Amino acid sequence: MLVTEAIVLAGGLGTRLRSAVPDMPKCMAPVNGRPFLDYIIRYYRKQGIHRFIFSLGYKSEIIETWLDQQYAGLEKQVVIEHEPLGTGGAIQLAAAAAKDETNCILNGDTLFEADIAALSSFHHQNGALCTIGLKPMKAFDRYGAVETDDHGQVTRFREKQFYERGWINGGVYLLNTKAFLAAGMPEKFSFEKDFLETHCNKGVLYGLPQDGYFIDIGIPEDFARAQTEINF
Repeated sequence: MLVTEAIVLAGGLGTRLRSAVPDMPKCMAPVNGRPFLDYIIRYYRKQGIHRFIFSLGYKSEIIETWLDQQYAGLEKQVVIEHEPLGTGGAIQLAAAAAKDETNCILNGDTLFEADIAALSSFHHQNGALCTIGLKPMKAFDRYGAVETDDHGQVTRFREKQFYERGWINGGVYLLNTKAFLAAGMPEKFSFEKDFLETHCNKGVLYGLPQDGYFIDIGIPEDFARAQTEINF
């Protein structure tokens, strides 16, 4: 069963990127003349996503205006965080507007060219609550590492430090939003710390490595790199 609905988290302040892109939501940072969010929408539409729920906060009117102008025909809904709710709270708020039982969760400052068909097959085959798209990486210290067993079940989240090689959380998830909403989480929480890590080793959290292109524009150095690497 292919997942066709996505929640895009695009409400962050983008403080680390403020020196390169002042007074603008991170997802609207221009990459080769187009907002970064445009690349995310384009890629995931090609992957079969046809309905998007945008979770917005900081300067949401800029994003809403752009969406109305550039994607008037896109099936979409906007949900506004009137105060920061954390990644978990933002997903929870947007999930209440979801039509499907399983949703793709995306970060508005990250482009990970994940294979949604493969993730969907793996997710449903395992009856997972959440499946994480894992990106293989070498010589990194900006991210923590994720470990799985031979069946793809997540067994450990390792802290940020230098790793010669490993899998990182690529920021793309398939989530059973119906079960997620029934979990009784608070209004504000971290999806990564308070939800994913607490469900580790419970048989409901899986990870699937995929080696598609990955970039996180959250820091000026990688935002600059995006200008030379992304143009489609």
